[in-house]
Amino acid sequence: MMTPLVLASGMVLASLILALLIVLAAIAYARWRGMLDHPGQRRSHSIPTPRGGGIGMVAAVLATSPWALLLFAPAWPWQVALAFALGTVLVAAIGWWDDHHSLPVLPRLGVQLGASLLFGGALIAGAPALGEVSWLWLPLLVLGGAWSINLHNFMDGIDGILAQQCLFVAVGLALLAGGAGQPALAVSAACLAAAALGFWCYNRPRAAIFMGDVGSGTLGFLLFAFTALLWRVDHLVWPAVILSSSFVTDASLTLLNRFLKGRRWYAPHREHLYQWLVRSGFSHARGDACYLAWNVLVAAPLAWLSCCCPGWGWTIGVVTYLIAGAAWVLAKRYCLWRIQHKASHVAT
Repeated sequence: MMTPLVLASGMVLASLILALLIVLAAIAYARWRGMLDHPGQRRSHSIPTPRGGGIGMVAAVLATSPWALLLFAPAWPWQVALAFALGTVLVAAIGWWDDHHSLPVLPRLGVQLGASLLFGGALIAGAPALGEVSWLWLPLLVLGGAWSINLHNFMDGIDGILAQQCLFVAVGLALLAGGAGQPALAVSAACLAAAALGFWCYNRPRAAIFMGDVGSGTLGFLLFAFTALLWRVDHLVWPAVILSSSFVTDASLTLLNRFLKGRRWYAPHREHLYQWLVRSGFSHARGDACYLAWNVLVAAPLAWLSCCCPGWGWTIGVVTYLIAGAAWVLAKRYCLWRIQHKASHVAT
């Protein structure tokens, strides 16, 4: 009889292999369909590159993660696993459509809110064994899901950065779930990490294919979903949120900054910190390394501390985001100084 460890290892390996194979096929498909992102003023790449490779990650996760929630003890209610899968399909489908034919904002937002509502409702109603939760949490879950989908879409702008972030956060979530006695959730998150690794092999600098909306939005939904699942089983929401601090801070402060300056905050731009790093002369690999350094040196230790001291979780979380905000401001000023310094040298 297959042991749980062998089954878990097989599912994680299957997710990795599926992602590797399907992304490879997606490269050929994108070239055949002419789905190429061309260089432009608001983009950070310099050569036409296929998009839509995120379909490989989505397929790998759908083939493994929902089943992991059901096959390992303690198993999750089938309603939650089904809502997890259906929400993933909805977000991926609207993203795949948008990758082929650009869609207006409202249809995309409507589907994103619907997917978050479906999953949030199932999470509250479908798991009574985990304890009663007020339906007043549902609006927050819906808004949180929609924001996660969009912020991860915003942050998918240079080679490798989103796949790297997803790999880091998913591994962290798997470790948190394992420590909380939730092997089903741990294996499910590990399958996401494996799928992200498979895609990263093609997306690392210089990228052979981009994720596309099918990948970036779906990853945002999946990371939100796993964070919400952890919230339902244990008070681990703060460690989970800390793991995502680099992306949440960059996307949120950039959006706030554009709004306060009266700019069209919803329009494409190149004002995220990772984009400023590239504009100031950093390569995509160095830009990725900056975010990885934050994750390893700051986010991971503080998430671990928050996990070990649950009574101080919210305090550690707030402090983490205050530090992240200060680092964002200082890093952006450094980028501006580098750009001005280079311009003055060119002028002389």
